[in-house]
Amino acid sequence: MRAFVFTDKALASEAGRFVWLSIDSEKPQNAPFRKQFAVPALPTFFVIDPQANQAVLRWVGGMSVTQVRGVLDAGEANVRGDGTGADAVLAKADRLYADSKNPDAVTAYREALAQAPAGWPQYARATESLLFALSSTGDNEGVVKLAQDAYPRLAGTVSAANLASSGLDAAMQLPAENAARAALIQEFEQKTRECVENPPAGLAADDMSGLFGLLGAARDDAKDSLGVHEWTVKRAAFLDGAAAKAASPAGRTVFDSHRLSVYIELGQPEKAIAFLEQSERDFPQDYNPPARLAAAYKAMKRWDAALAASNRAVKRVYGPRRISVLTTRADIYKGMGDMAMMKTTLTEALAVAEALPPGQRNEGTITSLKKKIDAVSVQ
Repeated sequence: MRAFVFTDKALASEAGRFVWLSIDSEKPQNAPFRKQFAVPALPTFFVIDPQANQAVLRWVGGMSVTQVRGVLDAGEANVRGDGTGADAVLAKADRLYADSKNPDAVTAYREALAQAPAGWPQYARATESLLFALSSTGDNEGVVKLAQDAYPRLAGTVSAANLASSGLDAAMQLPAENAARAALIQEFEQKTRECVENPPAGLAADDMSGLFGLLGAARDDAKDSLGVHEWTVKRAAFLDGAAAKAASPAGRTVFDSHRLSVYIELGQPEKAIAFLEQSERDFPQDYNPPARLAAAYKAMKRWDAALAASNRAVKRVYGPRRISVLTTRADIYKGMGDMAMMKTTLTEALAVAEALPPGQRNEGTITSLKKKIDAVSVQ
């Protein structure tokens, strides 16, 4: 978003309309913000009413330029509170969702859509917001049903790509005993493939990468190893092309994590080394490039190089991400056969996790680290 969408000249007219704030959710001083405003995934965007100090709208995930404008318009209207009919109900739903009251938000979004007049300008955003709220409640059947109903009306748009991918992901999460599971996966696999073969205008390249990944996951679900490989190769080619077209180092590095995971999946982590080294040269204070290099070298079983990259990452990383860097470091020590240092590193990661302030502290992570430490056998 920062490298591509927010740099679009079409958004220049919006510059003075809001007070813009970017939050680094990893920094300790921003933990109170994360505690007050739920961030289920990155990126997450809020429109906040400054008088009430409350979010009136939340959007999780990427957006096209058109969607950004729609979110800004809706957020401003929600702050003013001058909507009527379906718009007023939608504003209520937005506030509930922004406050992570997801079941109530689902009810309100459905009510807004039921009251909506023909040609309602808010239809796409309300539908996607309902989709996100349903996903947050774990209602996979609800996600599938909504995606089925709304896809034909939104076909050819970025919203349709989100519906197709969310429908496919939700279908794969249905229990095996669900009689409709296979047919639903096939249906949404086809819809997702359509979005890949004919990408809607404005679909971000990293979101496109996610579609490739889901198509590979669907083939994996079908136990089709050749299909998995085919989609992974296509995804690698797409990402390499997108990175080559990037107009700046910042734009190129957007794809680093995707490209790394793809080449590890293909069993070719060595292909990630050159672009990750370039990213580290371009951004010498950023912990991400050396952290990713450590993962690449780990996959290559080049333990000394992995540990050296990890050393650089540890010096730069902060906040919750320090835990994942240390966890990778522990895996490197395991590969080196140094179980004592593996346990020491996991213990350090646990100390970091337990010391994080509310808003960043994750009890699931703490439990997982404790189990890993208990499982380490030191001779």
